[in-house]
Amino acid sequence: MELRETILDNGLTVMAECNDEAHTSSLGFFVRTGSRDETANVAGVSHFLEHMVFKGTPQRTAEDVNREFDEMGAHYNACTSEESTIYYAAILPEFQDQTVELWADVLRPSLREDDFDMEKKVIIEEIRMYDDQPPYGADDRCKAAFFGEHPLANSVLGTVESITDLAVDDMRGYFQQRYAPGNIALVGSGRIDFDRFVEKAAEVSADWTPGETSRRMPEPTPNTDFLTVPKTESTQEYAMELASAPSATDEARYAAKVLSVVLGDDSGSRLFWDLVDPGLAEHVSLGHYEYDGAGVFMTYMSCDPERCQENLQRIMEIYRQAAEEGVTEAELRQAKSKITSRVVLSSERPRSRLFHVGGAWLHSRPYRSVRDELESLEAVTVQDVEAVLKRFPLTKNTTVAIGPLDSVVAPQ
Repeated sequence: MELRETILDNGLTVMAECNDEAHTSSLGFFVRTGSRDETANVAGVSHFLEHMVFKGTPQRTAEDVNREFDEMGAHYNACTSEESTIYYAAILPEFQDQTVELWADVLRPSLREDDFDMEKKVIIEEIRMYDDQPPYGADDRCKAAFFGEHPLANSVLGTVESITDLAVDDMRGYFQQRYAPGNIALVGSGRIDFDRFVEKAAEVSADWTPGETSRRMPEPTPNTDFLTVPKTESTQEYAMELASAPSATDEARYAAKVLSVVLGDDSGSRLFWDLVDPGLAEHVSLGHYEYDGAGVFMTYMSCDPERCQENLQRIMEIYRQAAEEGVTEAELRQAKSKITSRVVLSSERPRSRLFHVGGAWLHSRPYRSVRDELESLEAVTVQDVEAVLKRFPLTKNTTVAIGPLDSVVAPQ
């Protein structure tokens, strides 16, 4: 595999991890914009805009867009997060040109007011549905409490109030600023004809207007808090904890991944053996999530309400024990084997590599091959994991418990 990259005159980045042995291609436009880039008056606009780009362009109706993807047999989708909006497709290599052209057109939508007013109702229903389904918005509540005034506290969906009040001209202004070519990368993986990739990208983006785009990067000052949110219709109690962790550009992120697998993988971890295997909880896990300038460890648990208190206390004790005693060499080896297998297995699919290559661009960090990733993982030592535990104590967190209980006492 070979990474090739260029930047067009209008600022659009074009990059691809080319693999002549692959039988498929994946490509997509990565836009460096998400909920953290929104102000209060346009909360939720990034996700709303993701919906709107599929409503048609000056050249294509919404039906045309869907029909053309289907005619190519493409597996296509889009997603919005705190930091990015991504439009991607897995295709047969012979459809490379058509897919680039189609996505590029989609990314210059009409943004008609009638479509906006209609889709607003869909977004509001999505927000209400999200609040009605377990874990009932626990992640948004926990993130807001943990990050406080930091832009990473912003909800990806926004609120019913913010979406109701959003005007189409506000969305058009946001689009003009955030979808400038300098804030976008066209990324490919698998069997990509790179020279043609660049040529087509230049052709379809020739009339894209360059513009200045930036991102606020304040230093986060995470809070510690414990909140109970009653949800009487729930039959289980859900709990989510957020603690600080290495950011997307911190080399300690590899040790953080190992630590999260040792303590909270969905099988064979300390949390699994102590809580899930004996039937004390339906699910308990620990994951590491990376952002620009910040990172979090997220603990998630679901269990019978009567076991919530003791389970949270047990999680606290497991984290406290890890901080005091570290991890063993045997645990380190097992965690590395798990992660290695996942990295290698996923690397056989161009779509997985697409998100890895695009993710590096989104976080402004150097491209790393599969070999590079495995070498960094293999280099992690017990001491590295212990250093992460010291820098980012899991016991210092914000917790949200949500379910039928009126109150849950914070673990000691």
